[in-house]
Amino acid sequence: MILAALIAFLLWPGNSILNMGVPLPDVTIERIEFGDKLITAYVRNTGPQAVEISMADVNDRIVPAAVEPSRSLERFAEARVIIPFDWVEAQPYEIGVTTSDGTRFATAVAAAAPTPKPSADQVSFFALIGTYVGIIPVLIGLLWLPFLRRLSSAKYMFFLSLTAGLLLFLGIDALVEANEISAERVPGAFGGQVLIATVTVISFVALLYVSEKLAGGKRQQVAGAFAVSLMIAVGIGLHNLGEGLAIGAAMVAGQVALSTFLIIGFAVHNTTEGLAIVAPLARERPKILRLVLLGLIAGAPAIAGTWIGGFVASPVASIVFLSVGAGAVFQVVVAIFKFAGKSGKFLSGPVVGGIAAGMLVMYLTSVLI
Repeated sequence: MILAALIAFLLWPGNSILNMGVPLPDVTIERIEFGDKLITAYVRNTGPQAVEISMADVNDRIVPAAVEPSRSLERFAEARVIIPFDWVEAQPYEIGVTTSDGTRFATAVAAAAPTPKPSADQVSFFALIGTYVGIIPVLIGLLWLPFLRRLSSAKYMFFLSLTAGLLLFLGIDALVEANEISAERVPGAFGGQVLIATVTVISFVALLYVSEKLAGGKRQQVAGAFAVSLMIAVGIGLHNLGEGLAIGAAMVAGQVALSTFLIIGFAVHNTTEGLAIVAPLARERPKILRLVLLGLIAGAPAIAGTWIGGFVASPVASIVFLSVGAGAVFQVVVAIFKFAGKSGKFLSGPVVGGIAAGMLVMYLTSVLI
């Protein structure tokens, strides 16, 4: 009651205590689409007060534009600014909107390209890209299994720890990528970096709780080598979902060179993920169908990621997916450490060397490709 009374007093009409000036407007242009002689800008009011979109411009030239559903935007409300414009493919453009108080907000597109629209051909194309980036490299990586079976206990611990190093790098890489998206494309009003930390911790704790439930009581047998590999595949799958988002978003933005680089780089990069999946199974005799299933669980989310990134790109959704992937990967690392502790001495030379080697391998492939 005392707190409620204090808030009411501070907000009471005529009270000048909180009168610290006029809040500044803030409009974020979240997405630019290029259609047939048409440019569409998706804008959101991320400021503290309502604003009104009064005009739009292309390359500093004021142009006629329609704003749907309304020019007046309450806080966090979204609108489409539709600009009839005969744009030229591969040319750079800067799209701007001006509010009624004269404040201009703009975003640049390095090279204009037709925005993909959901169609059978486009869906199939993105699915092919996701298969090339996610499924095929992971399945190739599963071929490490016959080699792992011939290893001694010390060497097996090395490769099991190398798996943990690979996943640690993937988790850190996801957080770095999410932070870059937050800094460049997520409005400050959404608290992007705090959102990343929150989602990562929640996903980590939630998955840790689920894994502990599966490993306890009457279901103790679930916590075997295949269960660890399954958790690794799920964690990698969530990470590959984020990679697919990056590729789809780059294609939508017309960044052809970047999207091509991402496809090739991720394809080579992801072959090491198959090793991470099969390492816990080196002492088992898994069926081929189970191995293929693990590969699909790890690789197929890349297809969903390209669809989401290509058709419904959202920077906030991107950092959420990447953060969930990071939390899942870190949880899997904990599971691997527990599994390694049952298989042999945890703090040993092979373990330390494996973790270091795994992280270095992932770093070198990400830098050199």
